[in-house]
Amino acid sequence: MNSDLKSHNTFGVSAQARAIHSIRTESELIAFLAADTSNTDLILGQGSNVLFTGDLPYRVGLLKLKGRRFKAFSEEEVLVTAAAGESWHDFVLWTLEEGFGGLENLALIPGSVGAAPIQNIGAYGVELKDHFYSCRAIDRSTQEEKVFNAEDCAFGYRNSIFKNECKNQFVIVEVTFKLSQRNHTLNLNYAPLKNWFSGKNIEKLRPADVAEAVCSIRRSKLPDPSILGNAGSFFKNPIITAEFTQSLLKKFPEAPLYPQANGTFKVAAGWLIDQLGLKGYRQGDAAVHDKQALVLVNLGSASGNDLKNLAQHIKKSVNETFGITLEEEVTFYP
Repeated sequence: MNSDLKSHNTFGVSAQARAIHSIRTESELIAFLAADTSNTDLILGQGSNVLFTGDLPYRVGLLKLKGRRFKAFSEEEVLVTAAAGESWHDFVLWTLEEGFGGLENLALIPGSVGAAPIQNIGAYGVELKDHFYSCRAIDRSTQEEKVFNAEDCAFGYRNSIFKNECKNQFVIVEVTFKLSQRNHTLNLNYAPLKNWFSGKNIEKLRPADVAEAVCSIRRSKLPDPSILGNAGSFFKNPIITAEFTQSLLKKFPEAPLYPQANGTFKVAAGWLIDQLGLKGYRQGDAAVHDKQALVLVNLGSASGNDLKNLAQHIKKSVNETFGITLEEEVTFYP
């Protein structure tokens, strides 16, 4: 237990692993997996969606696979592939520099490309599944390769097959997206973006302009993990039934609700937490960010357990007031 994971998670909390291995090629990954006969070792990207609540009695493999390429799919679209170890934000910027559209609303999301499909990351009205084409993965037990298309992945809200039936079974090594290379369709429906571009000539907007707006909006609300330890949104936005929505609106008519295709409603978790006066609330060095209630931060020396206890306090308070159970986006280890 001599390998500290503090610099390998965006919360900046300390936890000891049995050993840490840097994995830079697929052959190194296969060797790492072959030695893991119990399938307990952790494969980690940039540690942007994890919380270590104690020491890890197993090895950690840091996935550092690199590479980006593209090829034409049609006159209008292109297939763009990135290795799992690529930075998600850097990859998005690269697609924009190449003139491709589709991922601009997902700019500045922390993490690696390989982790993105697992969570079906999303922001500002767009989810990864909207432009996902396929991913290639290695089976942890057999070290055999398998390709997943969008249907195979069973994407849902911050969810995929990799968090359910195939949890801990595969390691994604590269992801392919289908993006536009001309006649881009921009998604400006999300309120902050709609307000940002209000009164402007949207006919002349480029995908890069949308990404620039997204980055500015995110930076105004969300702390930089390199400065203040955090994992972005800590909780999912709850999905509630139409019946429950009506009862909620009777008590809280101003509640921000977003209708879903299946008749349910999404309610803003940050709003629920904010209504309880918890924005800026702290327990020692574990705190709720003072600009965005959905983000928990490490003010300096918080442990993973400190942040977990704060999360439990928030969940209890929200449930008692609204009758809604919050679910974490962040995964706890060990």
